[in-house]
Amino acid sequence: MNELRIRAAGPEDLDAVLTFWKTAAEGTSISDDRAGVERLIGHDPGALLLAEDASGPIGTVIAGFDGWRCHLYRLAVRPDRRREGIGGALLAAAEERFVAVGGRRADAMVLVRNERARHAWAASGYEPQEQWRRWVKPLG
Repeated sequence: MNELRIRAAGPEDLDAVLTFWKTAAEGTSISDDRAGVERLIGHDPGALLLAEDASGPIGTVIAGFDGWRCHLYRLAVRPDRRREGIGGALLAAAEERFVAVGGRRADAMVLVRNERARHAWAASGYEPQEQWRRWVKPLG
């Protein structure tokens, strides 16, 4: 197996990441485009973590910190590489990043219908908060 590397993604990685999400990420968002991801890494350069080996991207997680709270999005692993610890390694890197910037608690957005993801998050020590529901409104 190729050696796993985890690093912050840069502008040169965006096309590969967007292509990767089409096959590995569950669901889409109106911000899943080049302009949206460019804004993310422009605002918070270390937020988009990329797991890769010699074959290219094999996993991602967005570890966003707004100065107050730590938010996790887009934890995705290439389907043929799941159950190898890549997701756990990405979460460990995200949590290290959060601790380094003073974060005290991480939260994750997980689709209710994504049963596989719910098991993965639970295995990493995350628990659902049933008393919360996400409210959204597209802007513009």
